Amino acid sequence: MRIDALYWLIIAFIFEYRQQDHSAIMKQRELEKMMRARLILAILSTLLEEAALVVIVLVGLPELDIEVPLGVLITVIVVWGVFSILLYQMGSRALRRKPIIGLSVMIGSRGKAVNPLALEGFVRIKGELWEAKSDGGRINTGKQVMVVGQDGLKLIVRQSNKDDLAVTK
Repeated sequence: MRIDALYWLIIAFIFEYRQQDHSAIMKQRELEKMMRARLILAILSTLLEEAALVVIVLVGLPELDIEVPLGVLITVIVVWGVFSILLYQMGSRALRRKPIIGLSVMIGSRGKAVNPLALEGFVRIKGELWEAKSDGGRINTGKQVMVVGQDGLKLIVRQSNKDDLAVTK
C-alpha cells in the first residue's frame, strides 16, 4: 500500500514538473512569435517609410523645382535604415527585460547616485532612474548606494561600503 502511494506521489511530482516546464516553453514560444511579428512589422514599416521618402524626393520635390542629388537620397535612406535597426534593437531589449514587480524587490539592490542626495535626489538602479531619500547623510554623485527600504514610491538608500559588497555577493 505504501509503495502505491509513493508511486503515485512520484508520478504526480513528475507530471507537475513537466507542466511547469511545458508552461515555460509555451511562454518562450509566444515571446518568439511576438518578436518575429514585430520584426516583420518593423521591416515593412521601414520599407514603406523609405518608399514614401523616395517618392517625395523624386516626384514631389521636382514639382516644386527642388532637385536633390541621387547621392544625398541614397545617404538619407541608408542613415534612416541604420536608425530603424538601432531603434528596433533597443525596443527588443526593453521588451525582453524582466519586469520589476513591486518596490519590495528593490531592497538590497545596488546602484549609483545620479545627483547629490542631501536628503532627496535620484539614483540609477538596474538601469532605471528612481527618486530616493538618503538614509543617513549626504551621498555624492556617482557613489554606490544600496536600497534599504521604501517610502511610498521613493526608495530609501544609504551609501554602500565594503561590508555591503560581501553580503550581497
